[in-house]
Amino acid sequence: MVKTKDLRAMSIDELEAKLVECKKEQFNLRVQQSTGQLQNTAVLKNVRREVAKINTLLAERKKNS
Repeated sequence: MVKTKDLRAMSIDELEAKLVECKKEQFNLRVQQSTGQLQNTAVLKNVRREVAKINTLLAERKKNS
């Protein structure tokens, strides 16, 4: 899980790329969960929170720009 401090150091383009990456990971985890292959379901929660952090930072930056 990425720390907020590290995310704040990223540019908008890097944050958007990270967001796409996290959403792909979230989709793959949901598929694994639905097929019964996912052992650690806490990973879903962590990825969902990471997506929320990135969306929050992007909204802050776009508001200030």
